[in-house]
Amino acid sequence: MTATDTTPVSTVSLKQTSLHAEHAKLGASFTDFGGWDMPLKYGSELSEHRAVREAAGLFDLSHMGEVWAAGPDAAAFLDYALVGNLSAVQVGKAKYSLICTPAGGIIDDLIVYRLAEDRFLVVPNAGNAPTVAAELAERAAGFDVTVTDASATTSLVAVQGPAAEAIMLALVPDAEAEKVTGLRYYASAEATVAGIPVLLARTGYTGEDGFELFVPNAQAPVLWAALAEAGQPHGLSPAGLACRDSLRLEAGMPLYGNELSLATNPFEAGLGPVVSFKKEAGFVGRAALEAAKAAGPARTLVGLKGLGRRAARAHYPVLNDGAVVGEVTSGQPSPTLGYPVALAYVDAGLAEPGTRLEVDLRGKAEPFEVVALPFYKRQK
Repeated sequence: MTATDTTPVSTVSLKQTSLHAEHAKLGASFTDFGGWDMPLKYGSELSEHRAVREAAGLFDLSHMGEVWAAGPDAAAFLDYALVGNLSAVQVGKAKYSLICTPAGGIIDDLIVYRLAEDRFLVVPNAGNAPTVAAELAERAAGFDVTVTDASATTSLVAVQGPAAEAIMLALVPDAEAEKVTGLRYYASAEATVAGIPVLLARTGYTGEDGFELFVPNAQAPVLWAALAEAGQPHGLSPAGLACRDSLRLEAGMPLYGNELSLATNPFEAGLGPVVSFKKEAGFVGRAALEAAKAAGPARTLVGLKGLGRRAARAHYPVLNDGAVVGEVTSGQPSPTLGYPVALAYVDAGLAEPGTRLEVDLRGKAEPFEVVALPFYKRQK
C-alpha cells in the first residue's frame, strides 16, 4: 500500500504512534502505511503540500525505525553491512545508504547518523524496520558491536519548509541557537527544544529545508504541541502522508516499494554513487554489485514530465512507438509545478532527457518527456 492509498482498512492490528491521539483531535484521515495507522491528511492535502513549500509542515514520522550500532567495531560493521563507506562519516554527520542482499537487491534505503566514533543511529523505513533490524543483528556476528532496535520506544517528528529554522529558533535556548543556524544539511546535534532533550537532524524527505527530531515516546506529545504553537505565526500546518508523497515525488526521491525493491539494484535506481567500492574490506552484496556495475543497467529510473493534463500512476505501461518499454512507479499532478510528473523504469537506451515517450493511461496513450531529476529544486 502506498502513501496515497485511501482503501478503508481495519485498524485493529495496526500499530499506533505516541501521537495518534493528537492526530485524531485534529480530525486526521488515517491509512495503513507499513503496518502503522498513520495520518493521511488533516484536511486538504493540497493545502498541506503548499504549506511545506511556502511556510512549514509538521510531520509525525514515528513509524520509521531507529536501530543503534555501538561498540569498538561499529564503523567496520556498518561498512560490511551496508553499501556505503560509513567509517568515513565524521562525527555529527549523516549519510544516505542502502542495505542490500548478497544478490545485490535493495532491502531498504536508510539514513545513518554518526553520533560518536563508536556509536551510530540507523534509520530504516517503516515497513522494513523489523527486517533491517534483524538483518543488522545477523550481520553483526564476528564484530565487537551491539545492535539495539529502539524503534518501539522512539518517536520522530519533522518540521519541513522555508520557515523551519525560524520555528526551531523560537524553541531552543539562546545559548543553543547556533546548534540550529549552524547545523548543516545531513548533520545532527543534541539540542534542547521546548525544554526537551532531542537529537536534532537537518534532514528530510520533502525537497525543502527542515529538521527531524528524535525523542522518547513519552516526550513526543509535548514536543508536537510546542512545535505546533511556535509554528502558528509562521503558517505551519500539520501534514500527512498524502502531501509527503507528492512532496518527495516533486523532489525526485525514491519510495521503497515503488522505486526500490528486492528486485532492484542501486545502478538501475540511479543510486550507483551510494555504493562504495573504495572500501578495502568486503561488504554484503559486493560481488553482485560489481558485476551489475560492469554489465550496466538494462533499465533506468527516469523522471517523466507530462505534456498533457492527465497524470500517470504506478504500474501504468510506458510506451515508445506503441511498444512497452517500461513501467511507471509513482505519478501524480505536481501541485507546485502545475503539470503531471512521474518516476518510471524505462529501457536504458531511452533514458536521455528530452526523449519523448508515452504512458498508457487506461487505454489511451498520453505524451510524456524524459527530464532530469529532481522535478523541483528549492531556492537556496
